[in-house]
Amino acid sequence: MSPNDVTNVSVGRPKAGGAVFVAPTTAALPTDAVAPLGEGFENVGYCSEDGLTNSVSTESSSIKAWGGEEVLNIQTSRSETFAFAMIETNEAALKQVYGVDNVSGSGSNLSILHNSKLKSNHIWVFEILLAEDRVKRIVVPCGKITSVDDIVYKDGDPIKYGVTLSALPDQAGNTAYEYIAEILGE
Repeated sequence: MSPNDVTNVSVGRPKAGGAVFVAPTTAALPTDAVAPLGEGFENVGYCSEDGLTNSVSTESSSIKAWGGEEVLNIQTSRSETFAFAMIETNEAALKQVYGVDNVSGSGSNLSILHNSKLKSNHIWVFEILLAEDRVKRIVVPCGKITSVDDIVYKDGDPIKYGVTLSALPDQAGNTAYEYIAEILGE
């Protein structure tokens, strides 16, 4: 049995240069924690101080024997979500909130359509700095924004585009991949 190790206790800070990236599902999936992201990945910009929340929900069903004793418990469903709030009003963030086809223009000159068109699936990557010179990369191979929080315009607070991303299973049945590595010289 391994003893307790304080070097394994960490906080999740955003990686310098960006923590949340998105790409079309045709982009190459990252397969480790440190290799540069491939072509097609866009940084959605700063996220709120609330960080990233990863939730896994499962449901199960009990099988009972004659007499009422539970003899088997089977999982009947599983879902995984990631929730975060983007605080930059930029093209990459707005395309995810309103839909890729609903945002046109570039830079500071954008036009955004509000409608009920379905959003498309994307690859999502979350870059997280851990303690002790380690980094964690969470890769969602097929994710879709399924919920957008109220957008509040208030003096003194940043405009937040709070979203919930549903992680859908890939061809291997996985909703996310996590990679952790030591980083040297950063």
